Amino acid sequence: MPYLAIFIVNFLLLLASYTLTAQTITTEVEAKVTQAIKQAVKHTSKSLIVRYNQSSLFDDNEKYYGSLLKLALEETLDDFGPYQLVPVNINMVQQRSINMLSSEQNIDVLWAMTSKKREQILQAIYVPLLKGLMGSRVFLIRDGDQNIFSDINSLSELNTLLAGQGLNWPDTEILRANNIPTVDALTRSLHTMLARRRFDYIPRAITEVRKELAQYPMLALESHLILQYTAPLYFFVNKKNSALANRLQVGLTRAINKGKFDQLFYRLKAPPRLMAQLNIGNRAVFKLENPLLSEKTKQLQSKKNLWLSLDP
Repeated sequence: MPYLAIFIVNFLLLLASYTLTAQTITTEVEAKVTQAIKQAVKHTSKSLIVRYNQSSLFDDNEKYYGSLLKLALEETLDDFGPYQLVPVNINMVQQRSINMLSSEQNIDVLWAMTSKKREQILQAIYVPLLKGLMGSRVFLIRDGDQNIFSDINSLSELNTLLAGQGLNWPDTEILRANNIPTVDALTRSLHTMLARRRFDYIPRAITEVRKELAQYPMLALESHLILQYTAPLYFFVNKKNSALANRLQVGLTRAINKGKFDQLFYRLKAPPRLMAQLNIGNRAVFKLENPLLSEKTKQLQSKKNLWLSLDP
């Protein structure tokens, strides 16, 4: 659109040169030129600005979410118009991101594990971005402690140990609702607290754990157990931003129907390789209930194309 407006401006100026003296431009032509410029600005301003937090703390794998945003916006380009995807580099914990988005500050979208409370505060885009993998949890433990876990074959036996989780994580409430003894703490303190024996293990999503193992060499991956519960990770926008919410919902749905969502998911998240690396098929599985699911999220569970099953 801006190119059309610039063309109109040039055309009007050329017209003026034929009809007027070189020294004067009539008020009528000035008005037309001004109007064309205003139209150019107007069309440019119609580009949807979408700001998201791409913190320097994120690794390349976390850029999956930025790629998904771009995919959804590209899928809706013809009917929703142009956009600008703007990464914002702010190193902050997730709860601060939620507070900023709910107060319309600095960011327009975030991705996070859902809960009824989060869906009340923010507008969820009801597409599980990790196809449910967020709810598959293996354990970070202290190096040398595997023997403590190797003979555990029931949830009641696991409950003789103490889990560590982050403040304000939905997972903390889920573990406690399933009677798993849990200590909560600041996210940045968890790994050090585990090393110092403040608790015995940290359940982490299978998409997260390898990155953290590389960051904390004093810890190890527990090899025998896995927790599983329904825990979709969604895009969220501000409740007032219905235009962006609608566009992302439509765009992600189209990407799913065309197979583009799965292509991106399998290319960047590589679940078959991930499951092999973590030996998922040979672990004892403890299935937990998630009392934090909204009714709308529960209804999604019947849509099999949105989820990836780890069952053999």
